Amino acid sequence: MLKIISFKICPFVQRVTAALNAKNVPYEIEYINLKDKPQWFLDISPNGQVPVLVTESGTALFESDAITEYIEDEYGAIESDVTNEQRAIDRAWSYLGTKHYLAQCGTMSSKDEEVFKQKSAKLISVFAKVEQKLSGSNKFFKSDQLSNVDIAWLPLLHRANIVKNHTGFDFLCGLPKMQAWQVALLTSGVAENTTSADFEALFTDFYLTNTFLGTGNSQQSSSSCGESSCCG
Repeated sequence: MLKIISFKICPFVQRVTAALNAKNVPYEIEYINLKDKPQWFLDISPNGQVPVLVTESGTALFESDAITEYIEDEYGAIESDVTNEQRAIDRAWSYLGTKHYLAQCGTMSSKDEEVFKQKSAKLISVFAKVEQKLSGSNKFFKSDQLSNVDIAWLPLLHRANIVKNHTGFDFLCGLPKMQAWQVALLTSGVAENTTSADFEALFTDFYLTNTFLGTGNSQQSSSSCGESSCCG
């Protein structure tokens, strides 16, 4: 069976577990403390980062991009009959999402109001670009069928949903197509079991305690959001 080495609140790991869940590929998972990385982990992870996926033959793979490509090569693509051109487009939009995982983490962990505002504005500007790309008539990113792009953006949208539920701040405020995509993804079943049972508690403890988001001062006023579709 495949084995994933993970840190419980890592978005890159969630991308991998979501890709496996989408293909119904069984796996086991082992969590480590990134502040006290065991030597056996450092021996198989050249960059010292999670995720690491250990294949059934015992080969350790690192970097989430490489791991998700391996999953597709080994277990089949989520979608069929995708042209090379479309596959390249999908990879580009997926990369746009994954390269903002750490930007979202940095935004959420901001302790200063001004820093939070600056970082959140940059992140929201990226979400606004996706809003322009979404058709509004499709369930997921490009159709009613799940794609690799959906898998790549799931960690961002999942975390944004938790932040909104706990603080009232919505990173997707004023972006109705992004909000609809978020709901579709989170209710599709693909997000289930992609994180540990105590993920939300650990996430809120880390990002919503002793941070600007956690102070209760970050809620948006209705006037700042435009239409009421974003802050109900």
